[in-house]
Amino acid sequence: MTAHADREGRTDAPVRTDVPGRADVSGRTGVWFIGARGSVATTATAGCAAIAAGLHPPTGMVTETPPFADSGLPPLTTLVFGGHDTLDCPLAKRAEALAEGGVLPHRLPSAVRAELDAADAEIRPGGPLPGDTRTDEELIAAFAADLTDFAHRHELARTVVINVSSTEPAPGPDDHRLPASSLYAAAALRAGCSYANFTPSTGLRAPALTDTVADCGLPHAGRDGKTGQTLLRSVLAPMFLQRALPVRAWSGSNLLGGGDGAALADPAAAAAKNAGKERVLTDTFGTAPEGEVHIDDVPAMGDWKTAWDHIAFDGFLGSRMVLQTIWQGCDSALAAPLVLDLARLLARSHEAGLSGPRPELGFYFKDPDGGTSAALAEQYATLLAFAERLRGQA
Repeated sequence: MTAHADREGRTDAPVRTDVPGRADVSGRTGVWFIGARGSVATTATAGCAAIAAGLHPPTGMVTETPPFADSGLPPLTTLVFGGHDTLDCPLAKRAEALAEGGVLPHRLPSAVRAELDAADAEIRPGGPLPGDTRTDEELIAAFAADLTDFAHRHELARTVVINVSSTEPAPGPDDHRLPASSLYAAAALRAGCSYANFTPSTGLRAPALTDTVADCGLPHAGRDGKTGQTLLRSVLAPMFLQRALPVRAWSGSNLLGGGDGAALADPAAAAAKNAGKERVLTDTFGTAPEGEVHIDDVPAMGDWKTAWDHIAFDGFLGSRMVLQTIWQGCDSALAAPLVLDLARLLARSHEAGLSGPRPELGFYFKDPDGGTSAALAEQYATLLAFAERLRGQA
């Protein structure tokens, strides 16, 4: 039993982590997306169905590579999808829009229509919406009840909650209510679910949830997925350090559209996003080089993104050098295989009796729960060692 936050942010009421649905009943695993009708969740849901049916290879899924064989991860065919969202667009229609934008293969939405409709039937209203008078406690209880009901009806062995919703601004010092991401996170723990926050939003990091997180006995993985520009930074920054090439400045720019572009047009939300990008450089060099990251909303780009980096560094005898990179891709297609990986790894961690922060999963995050955000190669080695540990417990 642990504590939850009330409307004023106090943590004095019990949280259940012994809810039904956690025993191995059917061998099925729930994947509950916060932002279940967004681009990332839709791509992950459709993609899982396509891979499970043999329609497409598991490109980008690290857990489908040989080092993870026999680690006891739940098969993709056993994943059951649901989630919370404040939007009411049917998942199949959202998938069709993504196909028109080139994110999904053209005929995929119709090929996996049954799976999309089944997941759509499990999406519950999120919140709080404007005019919602419920307290934080009432919202947490309602969200947790949705999760518990989901587990009961599908006889799930366990459920993993993953936040893939739009980035929210960081709460201010005078905010007395928990941000939405923290309400969902608190509900996940109350319902006995492991949790990952693939966004820069607050989630489990709210001070009012500190005791709850420490006492929950559940595995959790990190904040803000590492999919594109920061992934490249986590590879290049150690290269400069290891080759003794001082970096004088590291500047970046992002052009993107879709829901993320609109959300990050808010300077407060953009600041939350950029904090993770900058942390990778600080963790590597010990201090942040000169330069900033700029994010521009370009609605015409849809779900696609272009990111530039300009790196100024010194060579032998002070020669001035520059490296420039261009990353063009689709965040949804980059993120979807990673959230499927995380769902499987967290479910397996939960099954193995592991609890608390899982720094072994820092490979996936700008801001891991434990460990460092830098040096992708080291993080990958740690992840492989974790796969071996899970294999030994299978």
